[in-house]
Amino acid sequence: MSRGSTETSFHTLSAELDYSMLIVTARGAGGERAGCLVGFATQTSIDPPRFLICLSRKNRTYRVARDGAGTLVVHFVPRDAEALAGLFGGETGDEVDKFARCDWHPGPDGVPVIDALETWFAGSVLEQLDLGDHVGFLLEPIAGKAHRGQRSFTFHRARRIEAGHPA
Repeated sequence: MSRGSTETSFHTLSAELDYSMLIVTARGAGGERAGCLVGFATQTSIDPPRFLICLSRKNRTYRVARDGAGTLVVHFVPRDAEALAGLFGGETGDEVDKFARCDWHPGPDGVPVIDALETWFAGSVLEQLDLGDHVGFLLEPIAGKAHRGQRSFTFHRARRIEAGHPA
């Protein structure tokens, strides 16, 4: 099988996944805030608890996280939060202050916690991992709030959002 054919098959199979979308927020060393919609993420360990968030190298949130954010906040996006998903996925922080368009409060290490998203956790960045066009941020949870019973805003719904940055 050729490389092109393998990549085509992989992309076709990957497009069938319908995983939950997340909003990740960061606060840089100089106090700069950033946030974006994220689809590449997974729990990586139960004991000790670890979670991997993957940020596109083209994304402003990646640059803020890379340059000194010791903590990231991972927000679980409920199905009815399409407007927030659109704001954090369809706008770029290079042009728009997303935090002026939603209610939020400072969370651990001053990282923004979006008020409308009731389920979130903050994680200390343990490592940054080169994963190709994305960089993985391995997180150790340090704080959070859980709200059970909400259905997730999923990848297939997010595909309707025109991205603020190309992937």
